[in-house]
Amino acid sequence: MQLRTNLYMTAVQQKKWTYLVILTLIWGSSYILIKKSLIGLSPLQLGSIRILISTVILLLIGYSSLKGLSKKQWKWIVITGFIGTFFPSFFFAFAQTQIDSGVAAVLNSLTPLATLFFGIFFFQFSIQRRQIWGVLLGLVGSIWLVLEDASITPNQNGWYVGLIFTSSVCYALNVNILKRYLQDVSAMAITLGNFIFISIPAFIILCFTGFFKTEVLHSSEVWESFKYIVLLSIFGTVIGKIMFNKFIQFASPVFASSVTYTLPIVAIGWGVLDGETISFWQLVAAGLILYGVSLVNKKAPKQTSID
Repeated sequence: MQLRTNLYMTAVQQKKWTYLVILTLIWGSSYILIKKSLIGLSPLQLGSIRILISTVILLLIGYSSLKGLSKKQWKWIVITGFIGTFFPSFFFAFAQTQIDSGVAAVLNSLTPLATLFFGIFFFQFSIQRRQIWGVLLGLVGSIWLVLEDASITPNQNGWYVGLIFTSSVCYALNVNILKRYLQDVSAMAITLGNFIFISIPAFIILCFTGFFKTEVLHSSEVWESFKYIVLLSIFGTVIGKIMFNKFIQFASPVFASSVTYTLPIVAIGWGVLDGETISFWQLVAAGLILYGVSLVNKKAPKQTSID
């Protein structure tokens, strides 16, 4: 019996790390795809089209998954759709008009810290001293990173950093809600349900952006950007969201959100290949953030816990 339990726990651990690696590669590449999509499209167009393409794909592959959902489950599906997908889709699109993709990815690594914060104050998580230090180090690293980025590219608007912080808060709330209220709902049903509701305002927004004007639809830049949005929708949104919603069902909220501190490695790599500048001190600041998040995720001895 003990052997069977040990084998099961080992399999779960391997599964958790497999999901973490795959999501790191997928979402780490999303930032460069957003950057390329913005060449021919506005942030509002990018966010809307991304949501609409993802909705069509999800309807084609997962319509039957919606059967049997209760009204209470639908309520939380709608809420997580807006918090976890709708608003961040637009926030990141706007933020990356002013902030390099690698820096945006590193700043988004604050999600586990925000996850811990909401878990403690709203979802009754316990906290250890080293996690407090992790939060503080993460915040210091974030401020340092923003200041370094401002010194390298002084023409960038630092206020757009707030959009990434807001997205991290949205993701953190989303993770905790998924874990608490939608644990038993299939990942496909959650994802498709999310997009059915957020596709309505996304389409309305797109109609007001002038996207359907003839000169826009015949623009070569628009169609070049459209290719990147398709890739972003298929991998970064559809596959990524389904995997993450499944991930959160067998991993803790903080561990699942840890993907945000592994994906900057991939995002920074793509950014450097695309000509973005990353200074030594930015890397140091990024390392401080990642170390802080690692402290948040590491379990402390019971005697050091703070109840």
